[in-house]
Amino acid sequence: MTAITFENASQIQRDEVVELYESVGWMAYTVNPDLLLGALQGSHSIVTARDDGRLVGLARAISDGVSIVYLQDILVRPTAQRQGVGRQLVSILLGAYEGVRQKVLITDVEEKQRAFYESLGFTESHDHDPGIRAFVHFTN
Repeated sequence: MTAITFENASQIQRDEVVELYESVGWMAYTVNPDLLLGALQGSHSIVTARDDGRLVGLARAISDGVSIVYLQDILVRPTAQRQGVGRQLVSILLGAYEGVRQKVLITDVEEKQRAFYESLGFTESHDHDPGIRAFVHFTN
């Protein structure tokens, strides 16, 4: 593996993004690639990681840029995991939102994810002091 490069992305190719999402098993996103691309285009910011030009990671934010930022779709190709790629993606992404008070993300219930996000300074809502509540409404 060569040195991984990170950049704020404005354009991502359809095939490479579908391949990345499929590499981590996020097939619900790739069933309709047009919707996935629409979601990416509607993002406030996107940071990508590339290894010799190949897309190996992506993180995106949805935000008003002032009071709240929602981190979405933080993913790293399995061959590039455990090398600091995810940490760097989040660090670069959040760097644009230093003055934003609320930084939010929702993720699956897996211990490795909890440990990763806690290492970045996040706290699960039910562990926050003072207490806070998080409500979610999903449509299947």
